[in-house]
Amino acid sequence: MERVPALDEPLKKSLGPATAKVMAEALDLHTVGDLLHHYPRRYAERGELTTLADLPLDEHVTVVAQVADARVHTFNGSKGRGQRLEVTITDGSGRLQLVFFGKGVHKPHHDLLPGTRAMFAGKVSLFNRRLQLAHPSYELLRGDGEEAVDVWAGALIPIYPATTKLESWKIAKAVDAVLPGAVDAVDPLPDALREGRGLAELPDALRLIHRPRTKADIATARERLKWDEAFVLQVALARRRHADTQLPAVARRPVPGGILDAFDAKLPFTLTDGQRKVSKEIFDDLATEHPMHRLLQGEVGSGKTMVALRAMLAVVDSGGQAAMLAPTEVLAQQHHRSVTEMMGELAEGGMLGGADRATKVVLLTGSMGTAARRQALLDLVTGEAGVVIGTHALIEDKVQFHDLGLVVVDEQHRFGVEQRDALRGKGKQPPHLLVMTATPIPRTVAMTVFGDLETSVLDQLPAGRSPIATHVVPAADKPHFLTRAWERVREEVEKGHQAYVVCPRIGDEEDQKKKAKASAEDEAEKRPPLAVLDVAEKLRTGPLTGLRIAVLHGRMHPDDKDDVMRRFAAGELDVLVATTVIEVGVNVPNATAMVIMDADRFGVSQLHQLRGRVGRGSAPGLCLLVSEMPEATPARQRLAAVAATLDGFELSRIDLEQRREGDVLGQAQSGVRSSLRVLTVIDDEEVIAAAREEATALVLADPDLAAHPGLRTALDALLDKDREEYLEKG
Repeated sequence: MERVPALDEPLKKSLGPATAKVMAEALDLHTVGDLLHHYPRRYAERGELTTLADLPLDEHVTVVAQVADARVHTFNGSKGRGQRLEVTITDGSGRLQLVFFGKGVHKPHHDLLPGTRAMFAGKVSLFNRRLQLAHPSYELLRGDGEEAVDVWAGALIPIYPATTKLESWKIAKAVDAVLPGAVDAVDPLPDALREGRGLAELPDALRLIHRPRTKADIATARERLKWDEAFVLQVALARRRHADTQLPAVARRPVPGGILDAFDAKLPFTLTDGQRKVSKEIFDDLATEHPMHRLLQGEVGSGKTMVALRAMLAVVDSGGQAAMLAPTEVLAQQHHRSVTEMMGELAEGGMLGGADRATKVVLLTGSMGTAARRQALLDLVTGEAGVVIGTHALIEDKVQFHDLGLVVVDEQHRFGVEQRDALRGKGKQPPHLLVMTATPIPRTVAMTVFGDLETSVLDQLPAGRSPIATHVVPAADKPHFLTRAWERVREEVEKGHQAYVVCPRIGDEEDQKKKAKASAEDEAEKRPPLAVLDVAEKLRTGPLTGLRIAVLHGRMHPDDKDDVMRRFAAGELDVLVATTVIEVGVNVPNATAMVIMDADRFGVSQLHQLRGRVGRGSAPGLCLLVSEMPEATPARQRLAAVAATLDGFELSRIDLEQRREGDVLGQAQSGVRSSLRVLTVIDDEEVIAAAREEATALVLADPDLAAHPGLRTALDALLDKDREEYLEKG
């Protein structure tokens, strides 16, 4: 029988069933490898100040400190039936009270004598306005007997991510039990790469991260383990890209004198250098005989739609069809309107007045009438329509294409991988894929989350776009600022412009139900987020009385939504009070002002997206972020960051630093469990970029990893069946 590799050994074999069960339930650790990759969160130093002064309330903490004082108090009469032991510990920076009651008093009373050093773990609570740990677990930091060498001989004590059921020192003891077996660990990094970059061997790195003697040991270990995480992930993505290059696709090239040339000739402006460069990258991909997989990121208003439309027309030139998938009906209708306007008579194929080289541009959404829908489906299956724009209605089984050559997905993060996959399955051969997003993604995130796509970036704004001024309006501290905000909206309307007011929720019955089920987190907030329906009513009867105000939100009937949007675009409304349905794709050049209520309830990138809806014409834009949060809070710092810069990439970095990678690399996004333990997507850009290069070269030379069994094992651990399928569909 084959011997189980050292790191795949089940924990119950090495630690016993009881401990293994707690490890599995409390921390999702099942094998020796899982445990050895559960790295210390930090290291306490001998005599180090663990800053008791800054302990977070209601969190489970582990501290290293010295007993300053221990006293037993008796209560419930003179017989001393009730006893309470109060121990004061100090680390030089602050003091903390520990309390033990009843029968739990005797052992700590015996152990915790003044001068004793120990590790204490428990939940921080507040009693009589003082921080305390009630019945903490503890581990003494000394040997048995007076002369014994201290058990924790190292100067650095590892503090592990722990839970109430499993204290840090119990994890440390379990690590001690399995660490010797790590000498047999199979190394995922190829020798040449490891030696070339001067990285430690895996068994050494594991030993040094768990039992360091110096800070240099920790640095050596982390440097090596970062490479493991970056490299294994990049190999998974490189194999994905390599597999794509093996798929057949029809090369799609524009033809001279075709619809693309006719379109370019009638453009009233010249393309920016960025648009030209990105278009060339796309056309080069389309001309190959394997499917393009490209991510196009560009700020709101950088002209992504123009670039995508030119790619779609190139495919129409080559005899194929192109489909654009939008996340909402409002957005699909908006795209259809702007594409047909840009194309003019070129979008009127088969119609009276249509140009010679014209094609049909059809819209397909769930709420269309039966006759219109039937005609659209017919135009697709006969090939009459070269361009189709729609929502997920495009994915339904009934929809058939004559020859689908390109799929353009707008706002990638709103689409499940399954939906993209279903649409890609509608081509006779895999169609080319262009994914667009207006959410700027830092380069490293693009290399990890969207690592199976090549990336193009549009970072110039087209000529004629106006600057947007952004200000924070502290409604609670300075109510007169909010009064002034509404005056500014009136001033913009008097100049003939329009304004948006954005709120976090709708305010109808559905909302009430959701509110009833609100999480504990919402309970902590003093009031529910402001709602569109309430705010619109207050503005109509209050500061914006007399203006033409309408509401727009996701639960309105599609026809009503479209009607409101059309009236706003036509200038028949002054103020649109809306939820984030306007976040992407709504294009009204005459709208110059936006007031975002409860702005602290939105993410940084989302605020940036929303703000991009104003200043789209020749007049400058104004965005006011209204918040009741006090000045020193993280929420207000976020808003200040948004007000300070219009650079979406800078803001996406801030957003990522605040939300941590876990959210960004959530399974929904990357199909890879946030397997990042020591690698940070923001700080380790160089490691990720280098790992991507190395991974690409290795996969090119050995796509099946035949010469790298250790790497294959590491990949299997990273990509269980579900994730493998997820990347497959990506």
